[in-house]
Amino acid sequence: MKNYDVYGIGNALVDTEYEIDEEFLDHAKVPKGIMTLIEEDDRQRLIHLLEEEHEHLVVKQAGGGSAANTMVIISQLGGAAFYSCKVANDKTGDFFVKDLKAAGIDTNLSEDREPGATGHCISMVTPDAERTMTTCLGITNFLSPKELNPDAIRNSAKLYIEGYLVSSATGFEAALEAQSIARVNNVEVSLTLSDPAMIENFKSNYELLFSQGIDLLFCNHDEARLLTGADSVEDCARTLKEICRTFVITCGKSGSLTFAGKEVTRADGIATQAVYTTGAGDIFAGAFLHSLCQGQGFTEAAQLANRSASLLVSSFGARLSQDEVDTNLK
Repeated sequence: MKNYDVYGIGNALVDTEYEIDEEFLDHAKVPKGIMTLIEEDDRQRLIHLLEEEHEHLVVKQAGGGSAANTMVIISQLGGAAFYSCKVANDKTGDFFVKDLKAAGIDTNLSEDREPGATGHCISMVTPDAERTMTTCLGITNFLSPKELNPDAIRNSAKLYIEGYLVSSATGFEAALEAQSIARVNNVEVSLTLSDPAMIENFKSNYELLFSQGIDLLFCNHDEARLLTGADSVEDCARTLKEICRTFVITCGKSGSLTFAGKEVTRADGIATQAVYTTGAGDIFAGAFLHSLCQGQGFTEAAQLANRSASLLVSSFGARLSQDEVDTNLK
């Protein structure tokens, strides 16, 4: 009997969310719809532009990070999750640790943490509900194999690797080490591509992960196109069959395509008015993984995942509340 359903590894970030207009992105020279890595000076400049020059207010501040969001929904649905990450010994790091504990997630974190600055993600949401993110990784840029808990990996049914780790030398080393531990111990390895910009800039790192064996891949259509070089979602699926054992391609309101090893099937999306899309892929992956851990197949997993993501995008925020999960998803 495994202690954990899913062991996740990723960049620990505190998310600060703003509602903006299209013109602000042009003024700030921030490319729309993707995640851009920035340094501390650029982060301070952007906050000044948002809050001082344009008077945009913080809508919400919460614990974040892609894989952390995924672990939270797994825990909310009743699963057992472990999360490895790196935060500093600062107030932001204290906030992050307390947030994970409140969600019932076990971690590698302790009171004795290194000095520095905890990672910070600024999410800017335009009226079309699309998110544009700038991330200052801070100390999470130095996530390394020493943040791993090999015993917890061995005692997990599945490993979940956040694709953003490919952008950091030590983070990528940690991802490879976690993958190696999982493979030796028959722990299924799942990977999310995370963001088109990651594929454009670090494709060779993804290729190395695939060469070591990926049991389940999560990606959206844009990411699948960049990874495979194909265009239509059907052509992307044909290529993905050759590089991973199973996969899911999310297609927004059109639902998702899944491949469980035999044939590609489509799960219809759920009609909803999208208010905010931040975290939808994270929530989808978590609900999907939880469903698999409960012994359900890809069809049932995709249905729960589509419902979960649809519920998330219908309101503002990158995570669901426990009440929302209990009322709508259980």
